[in-house]
Amino acid sequence: MPLPPFTSIVEALPETVPFVGPEAIERQTGIATRARIGANESGFGPSPRVIAALRDAAPGIWTYPDPENYALRVALATHLGVTSDEIAVSEGIDGLMGLLVRLFIAPGDIVVTSLGAYPTFNYHVVGFGGDLRFVPYRQFHEDPEALAAKARETNARMVYLANPDNPMGSFWPAGDIERFIEAVPETCLIVLDEAYLETAPQDVPPLDTSRPNLLRLRTFSKAYGLAGLRCGYAIGHRRIAGAFNRIRNHFGVNKLAQLAALTALDDQDYLQQAVARITAARDRISQIARDNDLLPLPSATNFVAIDCGRDGSFAVRVLEALGRQGVFVRKPAASGLDQHIRISAGPDKDLDLLAETLPLALKQAQSAA
Repeated sequence: MPLPPFTSIVEALPETVPFVGPEAIERQTGIATRARIGANESGFGPSPRVIAALRDAAPGIWTYPDPENYALRVALATHLGVTSDEIAVSEGIDGLMGLLVRLFIAPGDIVVTSLGAYPTFNYHVVGFGGDLRFVPYRQFHEDPEALAAKARETNARMVYLANPDNPMGSFWPAGDIERFIEAVPETCLIVLDEAYLETAPQDVPPLDTSRPNLLRLRTFSKAYGLAGLRCGYAIGHRRIAGAFNRIRNHFGVNKLAQLAALTALDDQDYLQQAVARITAARDRISQIARDNDLLPLPSATNFVAIDCGRDGSFAVRVLEALGRQGVFVRKPAASGLDQHIRISAGPDKDLDLLAETLPLALKQAQSAA
C-alpha cells in the first residue's frame, strides 16, 4: 500500500533536526555529559521565585493555559512601554520564526540572512518553500549594510539580523542598526532577533511599534534561565502582532511557562545578578582560551566564540575531543567561521572542567592532524 504523499516542498526536505542535543550525543556515545556548556542555556538557572511559583502552581496543570497569554502580554507591555496588542507570545523565538515565515513567505519568496547565522530561521524558511539568499559575515560580524543591500537587490520579502549575534557573539550599536532599518525597503519585513539583549550593552534602538515592517524578537530562554519552558515574544506594529492569532497554536505556551515568564519578569534584581554571573563567566572562558594560546572573540551574549587557530577540521577535532571528556560545546558550521568553537557561560564547576579538559583536547586534536 503506498504511503500518503507529502507536499512537494516537504518531499524534498531531509529528515533532520537543526541541532544535535547533548541527550542525543549521550545516547550515541554512552558518554555522560559532565559540563553542559554548548547550547547557550543559563547554567545559573532561573530566579528562586520562579521555582517556588512553579512548585506552587503544579497541582493546577490539569487546566488549559490562557490562550490569549493576556497577563504576560500586559506585564511585558508595562515593562517595555508599549501596548499589549503590540506584543505576541509564542513557544520561544523558534516558534515565532516559524509563524512569521508562514505569515509572510509563499513558495519562491526571497528571504535574506547571513551565511552562518542562526540555522533554525533557515529551517523554517526552507520548510515553507522560501528562497534563501545569503550575505557573508564581515570580520566575524553580521553585515547590516550588506544585508540591506541584498534585500534591495533581490526585492526580498524578509530580512533577518540577530543583534547580538549567534554564533559569533558580536554586537552592533544602535546607530548601525538604525541605519540598517532605514536602508531596508518598506516592502521587506525586518526580523530583528534580540535573544541576547539582556547580556548586551544597552545601546539599542528605542522601540518603535509604529514602523510596520519591523518586528523584534526576544526570549526568556537566555538570561532569564527558562530555556526548558519555551517562551518568547515579538514586539511590533499591532497589525503584525495581531496577525499571529490567525495561525498560532493558541494553547502553545503552556500554563507553567506563562507563570514562569511573569514571575521572572517581575524579579529584575535576580536578572541583574544572573547577567553579572554571565559576564564573569564570559571573562573566565576568555582567559581559559588565552591560557591555551587560543583567541576569544569579544562577546555581548552568554557565550564566547573561540578561534582555534587553524581550520574548521581542526576545530571539529577539538570539539569531539572535549565531547569524549563529557564537555558539551558547539561550533559554527559556515566556512569562514568554522575554525571557532562556541562555549556557553556556566557555573564555576563547569568552567573548572573546561580548564582541565581543554589542554588535552587540543593535544588530541593536534596529534590527529
